[in-house]
Amino acid sequence: MTTVTAGVKNLAQRLFGGYAELLRMPHTARFAIGSVIACMPFPMVGMTITISVQHYYGNYALAGALTAIQAIATALVSPLLGKLVDIYGQRQVSIPTIIVWIIASTSLVTAITHHAPEWVLYAIVPFMAAIPPWGAMSRGRWARLLRGDRERTDRALSLSGVLDECMWVVGNPLASTLAVISGLLAFSFTGMCVIVGALMFLTERTTEPPSQTQLAREAGLTRAQYREREAQQAAALQEATLEGNTGKSKHSHGSIWGPGLIAVCATWFGLGAFQSAAGISIIAFATEQHMKQYTGFVFACFSLSSLAGALVYGAKNWMIPLWKRFYVCLAVVNLGIGSFLFAKHLWVIMVIYLVIGVCQAPTWINGNQLMLHLVPPSRFTEGMAWMGAMNSIGSSMGSAIAGVFIDRAGSHGGFTVVTALAIGSLLIALTGIRQIKSSTETPTLTEVEV
Repeated sequence: MTTVTAGVKNLAQRLFGGYAELLRMPHTARFAIGSVIACMPFPMVGMTITISVQHYYGNYALAGALTAIQAIATALVSPLLGKLVDIYGQRQVSIPTIIVWIIASTSLVTAITHHAPEWVLYAIVPFMAAIPPWGAMSRGRWARLLRGDRERTDRALSLSGVLDECMWVVGNPLASTLAVISGLLAFSFTGMCVIVGALMFLTERTTEPPSQTQLAREAGLTRAQYREREAQQAAALQEATLEGNTGKSKHSHGSIWGPGLIAVCATWFGLGAFQSAAGISIIAFATEQHMKQYTGFVFACFSLSSLAGALVYGAKNWMIPLWKRFYVCLAVVNLGIGSFLFAKHLWVIMVIYLVIGVCQAPTWINGNQLMLHLVPPSRFTEGMAWMGAMNSIGSSMGSAIAGVFIDRAGSHGGFTVVTALAIGSLLIALTGIRQIKSSTETPTLTEVEV
């Protein structure tokens, strides 16, 4: 018994010891947990809008249109907010953005409960996209705090992935439960999470990265001059590492858009497209098999498997090159979900989800780690926001395309789209293998100093 207990303790120490060490660092637990609490609108708002609108208006089409508009607006606004955060600072951008979101959410729930005309809902919903990029800002704090320590930086990004998965596991069922009781209750709880999380995150100022404005002022430069200088330093750092580099790197003219970032964003677009198409196709498949009540359980298995994958992945100090890990995890997820076309029962899909889910969070963690090689530190939030935005836009398009084929050919039509998108996404990702591989062979750009 003592041996078993010691073994369990040793395993727990290996899995959680590194994460506990990070959270014991001064001030880190506050911003890491605060960012996740403030992110609760991501898993909850769409579900809350859908259930509340269907309850008061009895119209799924209206609910679907509103959630789609909110998702697209969020995808379009996120990169802008990320860029503004990098320029002016996290607190300076987040506080007015939160005020806009609170006003919009209060207005929307009032309009829904009072059965306002539909055009009022359409006018309000885009303002629900006013959500600060909490995840990107939290990762930016970790990257700055642990600069020069690759192992702990990778583990911190894994910890962020673990906390994100916890948010989704808790957020979706919680939103559906509260919204069924009362739409007002669901929105009130979400708003409370935003306020509490924002207070935890924004009042922790010692770990906040300096903005471009602050850095430029300290260097006696304009923001444009600072970005140009930083881009040149990033290019010089890469050129010193890669022999034969021409010096015309992706940062040489102050732009973050180089071949590596384009390849990652294109990959994330495809990832969002086929995964969202898979979600709606699974619901259609379960409905046809008279098992719709089990769809939540199937998705929960994927989330829990992804959570387990994130825990284990971050606990290990990997010697395998980042670009190889990125493509292996991506291939497992793409080919696994692409195989849903051949599933004859919902439980088969659940088993596939359990198997491939362990690579879902590591795929995102690898993407986050790639961003450290692709964008300089003062543009990190913007780069992360672009990656998330491309995933959201892909999600909107994937579910829309799959919905058309489901209406025409049932779930088989939807899964055909899923398979085509999954294979196409993997092929697109493989076309960027040279750019991604070369990017990971350079130092992380957190080392850049102006």
